Amino acid sequence: MRLLVTGGAGFIGSGFVRHRLETFGEDSVRVLDKLTYAGRRENLDGLDGERLEFVEGDVADRDAVRNALDGCDALVNFAAESHVDRSIESPGEFITTDVFGTFVLLDAARDAGVRHLQISTDEVYGSIEEGTFTESSPIEPSSPYSASKAGGDLLVRAFNHTYRADALVCRASNNYGPRQYPEKLIPLCILNALAGDPLPVYGDGMQVRNWLHVSDFCTAISVILERGEAGEVYNVGGPDEVPNLEVVKRILALTGRDESLIEHVEDRPGHDRRYSLSAGRTSALGWEPEVTFEAGLASTVEWYRDNEDWWRPIRSGDYLAYYERQYGHALGASGGA
Repeated sequence: MRLLVTGGAGFIGSGFVRHRLETFGEDSVRVLDKLTYAGRRENLDGLDGERLEFVEGDVADRDAVRNALDGCDALVNFAAESHVDRSIESPGEFITTDVFGTFVLLDAARDAGVRHLQISTDEVYGSIEEGTFTESSPIEPSSPYSASKAGGDLLVRAFNHTYRADALVCRASNNYGPRQYPEKLIPLCILNALAGDPLPVYGDGMQVRNWLHVSDFCTAISVILERGEAGEVYNVGGPDEVPNLEVVKRILALTGRDESLIEHVEDRPGHDRRYSLSAGRTSALGWEPEVTFEAGLASTVEWYRDNEDWWRPIRSGDYLAYYERQYGHALGASGGA
């Protein structure tokens, strides 16, 4: 296959590109990415240049999308503004990329007659106190981010129903692993712990998340792309549910730091308390997760420990300003030296 992967220079997108090129020897991939703060060409370093093409462009740009899609057999859309905190701070950018951008991609894929796989999130379901979300659970997003993703998902459904477009949705639980931008809980806390900076924890830290290693999610995406039915939704839940505070404590243990570094900060507005996502429909296609949270977290800590050249440029400049706005104080004066 020749795949167009939008948002392919981001965390999960680049993981998927690596998975396809390393696992499917006849595949080639064209990446379309706007290279915002979380999209980095470095995330694609080391891949086969003859089978990988990079195009810088915006999914909200019709001409850029149609040109990038030319000659491709399928489209996998990772392109999104994806951090809840930033959506609270600046929601308009999320609507432009996650809703209008998805429309542009769907329209182009329909005209080209190729499959569109929309990568989405469990956050569109909202919070659940007990039990587990399934694909038939109602959509009840509670942040500008999750609302924008829900809007994209509903466009997929509408295009399939109205135009019979070959489009489907994949919703994942919280991903973690190498090359994740350090605004999310796990990479942020790993880098703070390595630097000896405080680890911020929202509220009491007892928000529960369903953790999925990015490598497991990438294998699930391939299975859904090749075996999923148009118009359907496929949930991909991880094997472990862990409260955020416990995640932070495990990171401290893995980095040899004391729990005195834990810093409880004011809770996020409208913070969802618990996510829990099924994977039964995806498992029925032949997928199962392989990475436990214990093993995956340990390997993730080691990756960040061993790849300072990847994260050091991030922990400066705009990131420092964002961190101070978000948590009310600056990182170490040296940016985590």
